[in-house]
Amino acid sequence: MDVNGVGWIAAIIIGGFAGWLAEQFMKSNMGMLMNIILGIIGAIVLNAILAFAGMAFTGWIAYLIIGFIGACILIAIGRAVRR
Repeated sequence: MDVNGVGWIAAIIIGGFAGWLAEQFMKSNMGMLMNIILGIIGAIVLNAILAFAGMAFTGWIAYLIIGFIGACILIAIGRAVRR
């Protein structure tokens, strides 16, 4: 079983790294578990949106970039909801 061309373990590792990068970029203060969750969920949500638009990307670099962008979007949405 694979997620976007990477395995489940790789998806967790790459998702965690993407979440950490998003945390650093957005100057957010979250823990490691939240970084992993944001990276993975961000990648899944943005992949679904891109697939709906007719674009599909595979591989770990695409998963990292999409996870980073998706996690940044989720952090921004979380900040907007809190205010």
